[in-house]
Amino acid sequence: MLLLFIGLYLLLNVFIGVWAARRVKNTSDYLLAGRQLPFYISTAVVFATWFGSETLLGASSEFAENGLLGVIEDPFGAALCLFLVGLFFAKKLYRMNLLTFGDFYRIRYNRATEISASVFLVVSYFGWVAAQMVAIGIILNLISGLSLTTGILAGAAVVVIYTFMGGMWSVSITDFLQTIMIIGGLLVVTFLTVQRLPFEQVTADLPANFFDFYPQTRSVPDWINYFAMWITIGLGSIPQQDVFQRVMSAKSEKVAVWSSYAAGFLYLTVALLPLVLTLYAQVLHPELLHGDLQLLLPHLILNSSSLAIQVLFFGALISAIISTASGAILAPAAILSENIIRPYLPAITDTQLLRLSRFCVLLVSVVSLGLALMKSNIFELVSSSSALSLVSLFVPLVAGMLARPVSPFAAILSMLSGMAVWILALYLETEINPLIYGLGGSILGLLVGLLLKKSETISLPISKKIVRN
Repeated sequence: MLLLFIGLYLLLNVFIGVWAARRVKNTSDYLLAGRQLPFYISTAVVFATWFGSETLLGASSEFAENGLLGVIEDPFGAALCLFLVGLFFAKKLYRMNLLTFGDFYRIRYNRATEISASVFLVVSYFGWVAAQMVAIGIILNLISGLSLTTGILAGAAVVVIYTFMGGMWSVSITDFLQTIMIIGGLLVVTFLTVQRLPFEQVTADLPANFFDFYPQTRSVPDWINYFAMWITIGLGSIPQQDVFQRVMSAKSEKVAVWSSYAAGFLYLTVALLPLVLTLYAQVLHPELLHGDLQLLLPHLILNSSSLAIQVLFFGALISAIISTASGAILAPAAILSENIIRPYLPAITDTQLLRLSRFCVLLVSVVSLGLALMKSNIFELVSSSSALSLVSLFVPLVAGMLARPVSPFAAILSMLSGMAVWILALYLETEINPLIYGLGGSILGLLVGLLLKKSETISLPISKKIVRN
């Protein structure tokens, strides 16, 4: 019976997504919903940006294993990102009237910088999309007995169909429905669960440092790694097309700013509910701690809840996953079609560009599906995606917004040096999070690039003066 309800809910999403596709008349409609989203829908789609598998499955397993310090990255770092977007980035980017994030790097730098940034943007999404596909497969396997591979394929098909048809309009309308399902389902499930035991009894046997919010040592590496937890998503997801796409779809810059604030607050508060459920799962069913911790919450609901509660929880869970997956598929597809392929097709019409964007949705989905079938750790897939964009794209973004003009050579050197240092640190398995080395490499690359170009501009008039004499 549970499987029937989940199947009907998935079909409902497909139906709504296809219905919303009627609004798509041009590429702007497909990629940015025509920049017409009101505050309440804009907040829902920004909230749903990351409220997916990592929040409900990955973060809960990290919380069970490592306590509060294990979830600094998500939800705390993720909420920080949305607040920072509203505070520093949303208004400026909205006024630029951009179609994609890749356009920013072209306008502030040049075509070569746009290509470099676009490649990094596209690559950074494959792990994110794959994580959502894996999560759908795990849930369908759990509630239906389908193999993990079959579950991944079935869930991916649902998301791809409505994203392919309606683009950002379908993503926005379904996200609004899914946000209602997420919040309502989690509130009811959490309320009923906490009635079963006093909170004091649930926390009585936890380690003394379980709720530590910061390191209790004076170790410099510990504090640096703690900082890395905050900025992995907190800064790393700022230069991401999915965040940009959802904020830029707002009907005004005021809506863009305030929906970011509202979504950040909503994300942080709602994301605490799965953590509360994790505490109760540890006490009510301690045997679950010896299995796959990513399945801690689903097993809790299946083992001790009525059908109605199961429908609410798994409806919220599936909603969270497919809302994140749809946006994560559309984002790199937009970059791929608009910034990488379109410039080589100068005579392309808007209708043809719309077809190209839909083709890129399929392409991104296929590549991500292949990655999903190879790797199944949700937390690692998502974390690596955010780290990649932080070490390559964040520094040129900030430089391009704060200082003009900035050398394109310096921006590209920043991207390449950040990536190279990060990969090297990953290979060496450094004690300090490799992301810190990568970020440092990106900053150093920008500064070196600026100094080199400055020395060229200084030497040029001197050499001309010598020739005249």
